[in-house]
Amino acid sequence: MSIEQLTPFFAPTYENFPKGRTIGLVVLRTSLSELILRTEGTGEPMCREFVQAGQTDKRVVQRLVMTKRKQIAPERRKGREHLRAQNLLRLNKDGVACALNTNAPCEMCIDCFLYGFAAGGGGAQKSRVWTEDAFSILTATETLSDRTINAIFENGTMRDEKGNPSTALNTSEYIKPGVHFLDVVTLKDVTADEFRYVLGNILLTSRYGAVSSRVGRMENQILGIFGGIAELPSSLELVQAVHDHFIINNKPLEHPLDNGELIAATQAVISSWTTRRGISVQLSNDELEAVIADIDHHWSDAEREVFLQRLDASYESFRQVSEKKSKGKKKETVEAGN
Repeated sequence: MSIEQLTPFFAPTYENFPKGRTIGLVVLRTSLSELILRTEGTGEPMCREFVQAGQTDKRVVQRLVMTKRKQIAPERRKGREHLRAQNLLRLNKDGVACALNTNAPCEMCIDCFLYGFAAGGGGAQKSRVWTEDAFSILTATETLSDRTINAIFENGTMRDEKGNPSTALNTSEYIKPGVHFLDVVTLKDVTADEFRYVLGNILLTSRYGAVSSRVGRMENQILGIFGGIAELPSSLELVQAVHDHFIINNKPLEHPLDNGELIAATQAVISSWTTRRGISVQLSNDELEAVIADIDHHWSDAEREVFLQRLDASYESFRQVSEKKSKGKKKETVEAGN
């Protein structure tokens, strides 16, 4: 269970300034239930964009889009669940535990150091987990359907105790089960334990999109890990190349798409990426399996507490420096007041 192959691309410790170490992940996200990915309220259409079908197939098609925020938000929350369980979410300047979307992050927990934050008072940390929109392999017309929603009263029917019919009817669009999204995630200057933390969040997160307590089940698979000094090709380029691979090999592009054929096509496409400028290493299938085993080991019940405590402690020297700076600023303010 080793990730030594990636050692040249890991930062030895957390650092404030980037040094060009880049690790790229190719992620396959597959819906396992009905899925709702939209940016507005109930009844709004799914997120979609008109794009070129392939790199050689010049037709314009409409593909579903899983926006970057729809990916990263559930994964951050998954990690924060475990930080909260280990009391590793620190207090912010107001004495309140660190929380997302409150404009008052603690700036000192694992999540803040790794995924970044922007505080109203002017403090900010850029995320070292770079994401982009993930696109569906198949078109929107092949992967969408409608569902009529109605309200059932407690007697199990659509009529209340007086016999009045329910008026709560709504037709909503949803993404079918078995729809595949290909995604590229970039990690910048992360340590080995930060790498384990991010991959653990991706592999453990199973619910995405709206109404995630009812629908939105997804499975995430890591199909490739690369090291270098530059980003991988984009998610859109990857989807277009896979589309062309299916066309060239006369494979049917229709729902439901065969999962094995898609994985084989994706791995065939990414196998040549080490020839691109700035990308120097791709893990083999055996090395990839070893990395996943390493992630599972560190996130297991027996090791998770020790792993998260160790990662949290790795930022301690930086916290001490920040506290000294904060105290110095307060002292200068008092002297100016005198």
